[in-house]
Amino acid sequence: MIHRDVEIYRAILDWQSQGIDTAVATVLSTWGSAPRAVGSILAVNSDGSFVGSVSGGCVESAVVRQSIEAMRLGRSREVSFGVTDDEAFDVGLACGGTIRVLIEPLSPSDRFAEECAHALETRRLSVLVRLLGRDSHGDMEISRRWTDAADFEPYKGSRLDGDMHFIQPFLPRPRIFIVGGVHIAQALVNFAEILDFEPIIVDPREAWANPQRFPNVRIIAAWPDEAFHDKTLDRGSAVVALTHDAKFDDPALICALQSDAFYVGALGGRHTNQKRSGRFRELGMADELIQRLHAPIGLNIGAANPQEIALAIMAEIVARWRNK
Repeated sequence: MIHRDVEIYRAILDWQSQGIDTAVATVLSTWGSAPRAVGSILAVNSDGSFVGSVSGGCVESAVVRQSIEAMRLGRSREVSFGVTDDEAFDVGLACGGTIRVLIEPLSPSDRFAEECAHALETRRLSVLVRLLGRDSHGDMEISRRWTDAADFEPYKGSRLDGDMHFIQPFLPRPRIFIVGGVHIAQALVNFAEILDFEPIIVDPREAWANPQRFPNVRIIAAWPDEAFHDKTLDRGSAVVALTHDAKFDDPALICALQSDAFYVGALGGRHTNQKRSGRFRELGMADELIQRLHAPIGLNIGAANPQEIALAIMAEIVARWRNK
């Protein structure tokens, strides 16, 4: 599975290759209960076809019309849309809100979509900075630049001398490496996919890790230390050790705790974790690395079966991802 935004950028590239005029609409800011986050995108072509979403359906038609007009004039524009309470109710929201959208026509030679797709596909943490200004006639002018800086606050807008810098991070789709194709893993895969995390099973045992148990899920049939030796674990990766067997879990956790992974967790009670931590100290691992480990794994919700344990794990991963 791929990052959902990649599909939108690839649609733009396909239209451009056919010589079809295109535009991209990006949510700059929201107020109230706007249904889509800042940075959400929608791509439109001159025929009115579109992919993506900036409002969950409330004002998509208006954005498409504005995009077609922007393509006809060859000018970027910034527009605001209010979502009324009635419209909000129609799309399942509790109340209305407002969104501000940037619409950019793209020429066939514009490499914007190619650069965005490449940043996501290569899992390179990148930041696109747009300077939104006005020329002497009041028309909008946009300049773009990329940076690899990783410390920008996501989707932050800042004003400077009357212009606005819109800072849009391109984060890789978060992945969950699940060590052990056990019953909990089957439930965890389902939660991960619903929440747009990419689940990956790591287990050399074919009886546990196979397409019948995990259909349409990537399986790495290798020991964890082999699977993780090539710096696979980046800042968009979580590692969950579920075998409850030290010969599988320990190598995975040792690699993960020394990596850039944003979350590392392991199944087992407090006594099991104390013994595990002791083994890691004997191997020379520093306490600050050992303390990164979430064990017992998951939020304490009183989970009593594999599905509830998976829910507790997924909740803790989401909390760490959102607050990291």
